[in-house]
Amino acid sequence: MTDHRSDGDAAAITALLQDLMQDRDAALGALFAAAYVELRGLAAAQRAKLGRPATLATTALVHEVFLKLQRAGQVSLESRRHFYALAATAMRQLLLDRLRAPRVNQTGYDAERDGAIAEPDREQRWWLDLERALTRLARIDERQVRVVELRFFAGLTDAEIAELLGVNERTVRRDWDKARAWLADACADLA
Repeated sequence: MTDHRSDGDAAAITALLQDLMQDRDAALGALFAAAYVELRGLAAAQRAKLGRPATLATTALVHEVFLKLQRAGQVSLESRRHFYALAATAMRQLLLDRLRAPRVNQTGYDAERDGAIAEPDREQRWWLDLERALTRLARIDERQVRVVELRFFAGLTDAEIAELLGVNERTVRRDWDKARAWLADACADLA
C-alpha cells in the first residue's frame, strides 16, 4: 500500500493502535479520525474495483467499516498495515453484501422484487463469482486467500504482506501466482 501520510501521521496512527489495546472505544474513534483521509481513498478504490459507484457512497462505506469493526469486539491490530488490511477486507465484504442483498428501503419497499433494481451486470457477476471462488479457495489454502486480500484488495506490497503473514517475499509471490491460477480456473468454471 502506498503511504501518503507523513511520518508524524504514521506515528500518531501507530500510537492510537497501541491505545486501542487499553481503551478500545475511545481509541477506535480516534484511530478512524486520524486515518479518515486514507480510508476514504481506500474506499474509493474498492468501489471503483467493484464497478458500481452507486452501491454505497465512499463516506458511508468508511462509516460502515467503523461500525463493523466496533461491533466486532476485541480486534487484535498489530500495525498500521494490519489495520488497513482489515479495513480493506471489511470494505470488500460490505460492498459484496450490497450486491447480494435484496434492495429493501426503510419504508419496506422491495425494489428488487418489483423489478426496479436490475440484475447485476457482467462485471458485478464476475465479482460475485470471485467471492465464491475465494470462499472455496479458503477451504484449500487460507494463506493464499489472505495474500489475494492483502495484495488485490488492500493494495499492500509483497514485502508488507510477508511481514504481516510472517513469511518471506518469495512465499508471498508463489502464493499469489498459485492463487491467481486457481481463481482463474474456478471463475471460468462458474461462468
